[in-house]
Amino acid sequence: MSGEPVTEAGEARGRNAPRKRLLRGVAVQAVVVAAAVHLLWAWPRLGSPPDARPYLFVVGGVLAVAVGVATLRVGEYRRLYALGAGTLGTFLGGFLAWHGAEAAAALAADPLAIVAVVVELVGIAAFLALFRLAPPTSVVIERRNEGKNEAGSEGEAEP
Repeated sequence: MSGEPVTEAGEARGRNAPRKRLLRGVAVQAVVVAAAVHLLWAWPRLGSPPDARPYLFVVGGVLAVAVGVATLRVGEYRRLYALGAGTLGTFLGGFLAWHGAEAAAALAADPLAIVAVVVELVGIAAFLALFRLAPPTSVVIERRNEGKNEAGSEGEAEP
């Protein structure tokens, strides 16, 4: 736990707390699987003039993967977690809006849709939990700046 804030009980509170690592892993896996499912559905349908969904799925899949990569690589930013939950929620909401009253029948008829809905729900829950556990953005930025200042002043000699 080097450099991580610790609670009175001795557990890590920072980005590398066990619960946050687990939630980040679940969230990233969910966005990657959701992106893969949407790309698998969209790929054979690209070029269908009357249907814009394949193109939207490709763009949404790329965005989902970018959110997943950012979730692994950057600090605890609530806006990033909200974007992840929103991206997966948009996939889910789009499915429900497209199929309307027939959504249950469409879901039952397509195993790929079942996988997508399940991982989207799991991913939304993981991103919302991360959002709730993350400190405000100003705190994250302050921690990052303190880390840079400490790293920059280590090599300097005192007069």
